[in-house]
Amino acid sequence: MSIGITGVAVKTCIGNNVDEYYQALCQLKDGNSPLKAFDEDKFNTKHAYEIDDRKELGERPYRASEWLQEVVEQAIETAHLDLSNKKCAVFVGTGLRELRSVELWHNKKMPISMERLHFGKAVTKNLPDNIQVYTFCNACSASNFALGMAMDMLESGELDCAIAAGTDSITESMFGLLDRVNPMNPQSLRSFNQDRRGVIMGEGAAAVVLEKNPVKPKAWLRSVGFSCDAYQDTAPEQSGLVTAMSDASQRSKIAPADIDALFVHGTGTILNDEVELAASNQFFSDKTNDLFVTGVKPNIGHTSGASGLVSVITAIMSLQNNEVPPIFGLENPIEGSTQIKLLAKSISAETIQNIQVNAFGFGGVNAVAVISRS
Repeated sequence: MSIGITGVAVKTCIGNNVDEYYQALCQLKDGNSPLKAFDEDKFNTKHAYEIDDRKELGERPYRASEWLQEVVEQAIETAHLDLSNKKCAVFVGTGLRELRSVELWHNKKMPISMERLHFGKAVTKNLPDNIQVYTFCNACSASNFALGMAMDMLESGELDCAIAAGTDSITESMFGLLDRVNPMNPQSLRSFNQDRRGVIMGEGAAAVVLEKNPVKPKAWLRSVGFSCDAYQDTAPEQSGLVTAMSDASQRSKIAPADIDALFVHGTGTILNDEVELAASNQFFSDKTNDLFVTGVKPNIGHTSGASGLVSVITAIMSLQNNEVPPIFGLENPIEGSTQIKLLAKSISAETIQNIQVNAFGFGGVNAVAVISRS
């Protein structure tokens, strides 16, 4: 069964809504800026991809929840969805939940409520009382897992409609952890460049509305495939990535040869980019026409659990606008294959029908989505 995507919303460091964000991508903008959230003197990496909303509202807890509420309500509005008398639930993917709120309580004595550390309070604030909220903390693939669970619930008949969402804010502890394990202290995220130095965190939230048999969806969700190889705490494993891609292909009944474009996970680390490209070469080995490959992390940083769904929405916008944005800053790409074309500049998407979106997480928690033009 294919599920219709009828509403979309996104918020990142380069755009507060879908149109702003997509136009910024196509205009080759990025949100990399000097670190604002924490004292940069404590860290080797001095930059991040932050949503710049502290000037107006100040430092505060629950920023990830605020963005989540915003994108869920925007997605419902763009879908023109009436939730009354409908069985509906919200599925939220996150890597860090409201960890930043706990840090502000611990380090700066800002008051927090235990109840508000759960996303349910924010999500349901302006929604009917019967809406259930489920949270998945599946590392960097969390929002694609949420997307897959929402699709499963719709296909089973348990729901009439569903909202899949993701959100994450930068936390000092996670930023510090990455700062210690990045051996080369990156100041920008340079996916698939030979001089890439590692991942830098970003902030963002995204949401999509899913409905069965809509009249005019923005795109079709064909499948979400999964794997959990538990290979290593942080290092990716090629066969685990291929398993998730194969599962998505089998569920969607769309062969690798029929995938026209790929939105990569593309963290900009030495190992991840190499392994993801090797896995893609293996999975698409029988493809005879070009596979166009792009990714958005060089523009917006690694938005953790929200990253998969941000890429899904970017793919949808590419289909609707007939333009696939490039990998920002791709100047000296790592070697791929004759079939895989790492995009250094935008291309027309008029002939593109099917797009695969990769999301891979620590511990081998992988989720791959396939979407098609409506």
